[in-house]
Amino acid sequence: MASEKIDIILTTDRTMMSNHHGKEFLGFMATGPPIGMPENLWMWIAAPKMKTDEKGRPWQAPYALRKLEALLLNHGYNAAVIDPDHVRKYLMDAKILMLSHHDYFALCPPSSEWWIITKKEPVNVRSFKKFMEGLPLDEAKKKGLKIIAGGPSAWQWFYKLDLWSRWMIDTVVDGEGERITLDLVRKVFDGEPLPKYVFVGPRDVPTIDEIPLIKYASINGLIEIMRGCPRGCRFCSVTLRSLRHIPLEKIEKEIMVNVEQGVKNGILHSEDVLLYGANGIKLNPDALIKLHQVARKHLKEIAWSHASLAAITNAEKEYKLISKIMEIVKSNGVQKYLGVEVGLETGSLRLAKKIMPAKSLPYPAESWPQVVEEAFMIMHENNIIPAATIILGLPDEKPEDLVQTIELIDRLRPYRSLIVPMFFVPMGILKNESWFTDVKITSEHVEVMRRCLWHSIYWAEEIINKFYLNKPTSAPLKILLRTFIKYAEWKGKTIERKLGLTPIQAQATPTIRNSPPTS
Repeated sequence: MASEKIDIILTTDRTMMSNHHGKEFLGFMATGPPIGMPENLWMWIAAPKMKTDEKGRPWQAPYALRKLEALLLNHGYNAAVIDPDHVRKYLMDAKILMLSHHDYFALCPPSSEWWIITKKEPVNVRSFKKFMEGLPLDEAKKKGLKIIAGGPSAWQWFYKLDLWSRWMIDTVVDGEGERITLDLVRKVFDGEPLPKYVFVGPRDVPTIDEIPLIKYASINGLIEIMRGCPRGCRFCSVTLRSLRHIPLEKIEKEIMVNVEQGVKNGILHSEDVLLYGANGIKLNPDALIKLHQVARKHLKEIAWSHASLAAITNAEKEYKLISKIMEIVKSNGVQKYLGVEVGLETGSLRLAKKIMPAKSLPYPAESWPQVVEEAFMIMHENNIIPAATIILGLPDEKPEDLVQTIELIDRLRPYRSLIVPMFFVPMGILKNESWFTDVKITSEHVEVMRRCLWHSIYWAEEIINKFYLNKPTSAPLKILLRTFIKYAEWKGKTIERKLGLTPIQAQATPTIRNSPPTS
């Protein structure tokens, strides 16, 4: 039994409570099943254990948990983020167990894709189930423990009602938690009943003033710079949130929290980093330059969580802003590249206009493929390495839409990047549409997937050796990742032979364009 009592425990499973060796992208391996190696090795690559103090408080923790922890501490509650390996010793004395996760049951992409293709359960859901089953929940509930689950994948509990009941979850919170959390906690302490489900709509989200500053380090120094997105893509739930820009002085304070606690690198987090300080989708170069100057002042290395391809193209064509930002990023003589996730989604003009008409702004939706290609060129020339997503099985998708996507992927071959196909999950405005699992996988789907596979394999070796894992201390990770890449290459060739397909990897080495495509 713990000598210290904690009234409110905030936690998650190991795949989330890890800094992934300081390489955020390695965490995506937790969305797949262990392939080509034992599960313990797979977990070591994707989610090694987090360093903790003697009380089980992790050195770094997911940003969302850090926000709620700060909120509760600010209001006088005895709350703490606790590593999953240490939760048991506090559970019997706790009043509330708060859970958060990006993908509780592996229903989000890319977990859902791995599950469908391999028919094997991804390690993130295995890890979460193992964590929950290992807790003495029956005994703790008898002592009055309340369990509240939230996070970006809170909606998944509706697809797992048996586990909702089995683990005796009292409340599921779907949406931003800062404002509603205080109300729920008050109810627990006052002995009032809790609602089974709470949806936080646009009118209920916290204001900038209600969003607290973190007090302890976040995973890989991730810091939020804005919430929401104005582009309104129909498949995305983020567009349902109101748009708020975090003041630069608050961003700097949170960066300093991480740096002072030993996290020297940082990730600027937004659904579109280049829209920081923008008026709608009209870029604000001055705000972006100041943001990166502040980040460069304090951080050894900088990354972006997400950026839109249209903003990348617009930033460089209109303001030469990508070049200017990368000059700032590289100015310390240490950082040589910047990583980011981008949404390619489709190469189809018809689907682009129908489901994401504002994603190409300030360019017309009809120019989407050209916008994509130009953004990839700009990133390649500036050592920005994107992990791009493509959505398969979009509502009203037709074979010709997939053919256009295939053609676009082929044109992107010269540009250093990873391209990941993801199966459609009904979210955002399209939340009532059918899942991809209800759609028949066609030869065109297969062709998109293998185009993505060989594109990513083509560039993976250079990215790992030259940029991502180029330090001597990274040698064991590099060996394991090379082993996985070789396995993926062998598996891809095996499947191609079975299907009688012409090998894509045998194509001639692509050449980079001498001039950008017109858009």
